[in-house]
Parts: sequence; C-alpha cells; structure tokens
Amino acid sequence: MTEDKPVASIVEKLAEPQIARARMRAGSSFEAEAMVTITPVGLLAIGGLLAAILLSVPPIIRAARQRVSPPPPPKLPN
Repeated sequence: MTEDKPVASIVEKLAEPQIARARMRAGSSFEAEAMVTITPVGLLAIGGLLAAILLSVPPIIRAARQRVSPPPPPKLPN
C-alpha cells in the first residue's frame, strides 16, 4: 500500500523557488547574462495570464474588423 504525502509537504514543494541562469555571447564585444528565480505556483500563474491574453486577442481583432454603419440622421421637428 502506498503512503499518502501530507499536504504540508506538497505545499512546501510548490513554494520552493527554482533558479534558472543563462549566458549568451556574440563575438568579442557583446555578452549577456540573465538569472530568474520563480516558484512552481508563480510559473502556473504566469501561464494562466499568458493564456488569458492569447485567448482575448481574437475577439478584439474580430471586433476591430467589423464595419459599423453610421447612425441615421436625427429627425428635426417641422
């Protein structure tokens, strides 16, 4: 029988920061270095925000392409 992990240990793992580093060099005059620290929960939040942005683009484009007819001129009293 498998042993269930306590919820506290799962929460601790989701809060444990992950670190990524990158270094880039182009020729002898350009060098860039980057480092990012993020938790798995933060990465999930960024993914959700990115998905929301990407899903909102098509309706905005569709609305921008629709032609709107001008309103009729107002009726003046005689």
